[in-house]
Amino acid sequence: MTTKSILSLVLRLVPAIILLQTLYFKFSAAPESVFIFEQLGLEPWGRIGLGVAELIIAILILVPKTTWLGALLGIGIMAGAIFSHVTQLGVVVQNDGGTLFILALVTLIFCMVLAWVNRKQIPYVNK
Repeated sequence: MTTKSILSLVLRLVPAIILLQTLYFKFSAAPESVFIFEQLGLEPWGRIGLGVAELIIAILILVPKTTWLGALLGIGIMAGAIFSHVTQLGVVVQNDGGTLFILALVTLIFCMVLAWVNRKQIPYVNK
């Protein structure tokens, strides 16, 4: 593998793994996840719906031909998560030390880089 292909793989794996690992908490109605979505007034449908969206986004990011779409959708979802943290939840939620906020920020940054790297695949952008 070349350095470029390894970097491309890492850029796709990091946000996909972060998105996929949070699904357990959303789909199992973990108390932390229920608390967050209750605070946002979105429990249970927002929790489940966002979980489904994040699953789809992770798959799109992992498939090279659809990475650009997953990255753009990931930017939207993570911007919403960060906005929720800043305006309603706080950076630290239930003494997590800011872990969820940091994971959202890392995912946002990686999705932004992926969107930039794959910008030529985005319809109407390269024309």
